Amino acid sequence: MENRQRRDFIRKSLLGISGAALVPGAMKASRRIDNQKNLIPELPGRTLGRTGIKTPLISLGAAGIYDPNFVKAAYYAGVKLFFSATYYGEGKNEIVVGEGLKGMPRDSFVIGTATPADEFDARAGVFKSPLDIDAYIRKAEASLKRFGLDYVDIFLFPYAGKKESLMHEPLLRAMQKLKEEGKTRFIGIATHGDCAEALTAAADSRIYDVVMTSYNFKTQDKTAMNNAISYAAKAGVGVIAMKTTAGAARDKSGTSPLNTDAALKWALQHRDIATVVSGMTSLEQLEKNLAMIGNLKMTEQEMKDINLALNNSSGLYCHQCRQCVPQCPHGLEIPAAMRSYMYAYGYRNMEQAQFTLTEADLDGDKCNLCDECNVKCSAGFNIRERILDISRLRNVPGEFLV
Repeated sequence: MENRQRRDFIRKSLLGISGAALVPGAMKASRRIDNQKNLIPELPGRTLGRTGIKTPLISLGAAGIYDPNFVKAAYYAGVKLFFSATYYGEGKNEIVVGEGLKGMPRDSFVIGTATPADEFDARAGVFKSPLDIDAYIRKAEASLKRFGLDYVDIFLFPYAGKKESLMHEPLLRAMQKLKEEGKTRFIGIATHGDCAEALTAAADSRIYDVVMTSYNFKTQDKTAMNNAISYAAKAGVGVIAMKTTAGAARDKSGTSPLNTDAALKWALQHRDIATVVSGMTSLEQLEKNLAMIGNLKMTEQEMKDINLALNNSSGLYCHQCRQCVPQCPHGLEIPAAMRSYMYAYGYRNMEQAQFTLTEADLDGDKCNLCDECNVKCSAGFNIRERILDISRLRNVPGEFLV
């Protein structure tokens, strides 16, 4: 009964408050609501480490958002933390998020973004040359300009993983300079691979405030990962989970979708996870996720669904273990190709899928040079089949992907 009442409340909030921003001709109503902040619901939340930020259990990952009105809708529904990145839509996504939050009290929302460095080899996870501090600061300033803000709350260095990269001295100086100059309140990293190492190194650094990490029911060494999360949290690091739905689909077709409630709840069972970042793109998804965080207790059916997805070898989530890379005679960046495949078929985010392929400089044609692919994937993926499939996206004009 309580869950039904909460769901009804959320639906009314979304349709009556947030939804007004999405209905053509309803912008006058939206402006009236701007003056009724007490209508915004207080969602269940946790504190993000030493930042002191009390964030709802669900946050918005804005990679697939193209309409600022959806950002506004999420805000009015109670979402507080919004994450973008400079490489989402080549920076256009930051503009969308900024426009969606324009005019809102600055202390009523939290903005996070991530900016890669030109000198960083995301494939190997190391710096090819020392970071140009001034150039990196300029990239961060360009990000602020796109948001239309004087500062962001959380500034992340993405694709981090190895301790040597996190502790790269010029990077540390650049991140601390951003903080000292008031361009960001807190600094951190985002990691897709070597996550346990990254969490531990960030905690030991006593410099990074936040870690956004891949974490889901398909995490390989769960004991090591859970221990690393707790270790970082104990050191005061705020831990944010991403990729929590492990691709959001059990297979390429999408005809047997994952129980996303079960996946999100699974991640939130770890009390040191402050919030999960969800790539919500519709009011239906938003409503569903907000209802989910009202009761984190997993049902028997949800546990069954998790076990079913866990044992499904045709899933879309790549662990980024990189065991495949030395096996490929052509040195293809297979982990990036698998991420691209997941973005395309799991999250239906073709723009991000294409960006990932381009960054990896993936030449899928090289797969045709081998009569047989001898790369053995730890997740059981047919590597050659997936690379040939996803590499077709390289030459699709960007305007057809949005």
